[in-house]
Amino acid sequence: MQTKASEIKILAANRQAGHNYFLTDRYEAGIVLTGTEVKAAREGKIQLKDSYAEVLHGEAWLVNAHISPYSHGNRMNHDPVRSRKLLLHRTEIDKLLGKARERGFTLIPTKVYLKTGRIKCELALARAKKLHDKRAAERQRENEAEARQAVRNHTR
Repeated sequence: MQTKASEIKILAANRQAGHNYFLTDRYEAGIVLTGTEVKAAREGKIQLKDSYAEVLHGEAWLVNAHISPYSHGNRMNHDPVRSRKLLLHRTEIDKLLGKARERGFTLIPTKVYLKTGRIKCELALARAKKLHDKRAAERQRENEAEARQAVRNHTR
């Protein structure tokens, strides 16, 4: 039997999200994709840099996620930047809608991964960081790196 870690393969990650936002709640959602989108996604041709999710008319949508056209696709290849429907339970959609209406909150996709043969998207409820918050996080990261280096040098 395979372990859980081997079942998940990360196809794309939004690394800037952690730098630009305070990430709070995380949700796993399926994505409705066409055939050529699935093939391109399995090759890792996804960019989540400027993408976000929104709730419209009781449905969740992934907006501005770029999936490059499949290299062996024909003239029926997909549009790279179309809105894609996200598959969530009704209670999760209602919860996200309520929290997203609060001032300053948005839904950001943090990663897209392959889990047991299905392409999933991890959404995070996020609040934008101010410039001083980014500086403080950078300072803390530098201090931790220096402390690790000092411990490494001390043990030698």
